[in-house]
Amino acid sequence: MSYLEFFGLISGVVAVVLSSIANIWSWPLGLVNVTLSFFLFFQVQLYPDMFLQVFFFVTNVMGWWRWTHPRPGEEDKHKFLKISFLPYRKLIIYSLLSITGMLIMASFAKNLHEWVPLIFTKPSASPYLDSFITVMSVMATFLMIQKRVECWIIWVLVDVVATYLYFVRDIKFYSLMYFAFCIIASFGFLHWWREYNSYATQNK
Repeated sequence: MSYLEFFGLISGVVAVVLSSIANIWSWPLGLVNVTLSFFLFFQVQLYPDMFLQVFFFVTNVMGWWRWTHPRPGEEDKHKFLKISFLPYRKLIIYSLLSITGMLIMASFAKNLHEWVPLIFTKPSASPYLDSFITVMSVMATFLMIQKRVECWIIWVLVDVVATYLYFVRDIKFYSLMYFAFCIIASFGFLHWWREYNSYATQNK
């Protein structure tokens, strides 16, 4: 187990636990995790996952800002952004965008070692599974920034696939971490759902 994998695991688990309880400190700790993960995924030729960390870095900054600067009427009792559900129409649109994005990303990953052979000397290990993780993580992160409950359903799916993929790519501690993420994401869904339902009680 490398130092990158160890400290990436620790920072990742703590950040996700904090996210599951809607704690604002999940975002800065996430910045540490994605920086370490970027270099780890480069080492094991999971290039879509590597590029995903750049996206995560930007969205961690965005999420940190969004949660602490809600628009009028979006505040919870702590003056942070409220938890909400995604409208049905947007759910269909985002699902179609995710499928399209996954297919495009997989095609890109399959040819990356031919297009930029000086940097990517080996072919992408698992372009379709890796692209599923990448694209669906992008969608889940976007929904998390908006504090949409559905983000946790997507995270469960991503974590199941990642647990398998990282195990077969022999980064087993990351595989174990994502297995733990499956459990944490399930808890996050329940916690956010209950928090959402509590708003009705608070408004009575």
